[in-house]
Amino acid sequence: MALWKESPSPRKDAAGVSSDLAPRVDSDSPAELAYSREAQRRSTSREPSESVLGPELTIEGKIDGSGNLRIAGRFTGDVTVDGNLTIESGARLAGGVRAHAVVIAGELEGNVLDAGRVELQSSGVLIGDLKAGSLTVAAGSRMRGRVEFGWGEGGASPAKGAKGNGAAP
Repeated sequence: MALWKESPSPRKDAAGVSSDLAPRVDSDSPAELAYSREAQRRSTSREPSESVLGPELTIEGKIDGSGNLRIAGRFTGDVTVDGNLTIESGARLAGGVRAHAVVIAGELEGNVLDAGRVELQSSGVLIGDLKAGSLTVAAGSRMRGRVEFGWGEGGASPAKGAKGNGAAP
């Protein structure tokens, strides 16, 4: 008596790639072949994945990785992602953040460093310093901390353009 059914090994095409990922085409018509190639191209393209920390979860630790992250619960610790970070309304993050883009609709208590873009939505609260390429602030949002934005790699530093503006040395 067999407990499992063995399946035949996947077929491989001329390039050595398993053909089980691509849709099978029983006809040789150009339209069906074009559809098959497009479907195979889409299935092998790498879109960044998104991980979600649900609203009922409370986690302490460190997050470091690639892809996008959406926090809807509570997290304590540093977050470094090679992608986008979204803090949902009602969520809370206590820790430092490094990401390409950061959307804050909940509460962030910590510093945002080296982000390309930060969006502080109307329900968002940021308690900490922020350094980003661009910043969008919605009416109703709140922030307490130091902000630097718009000083990309090609831009001038604040010290070079601060002649005669009453700034302390």
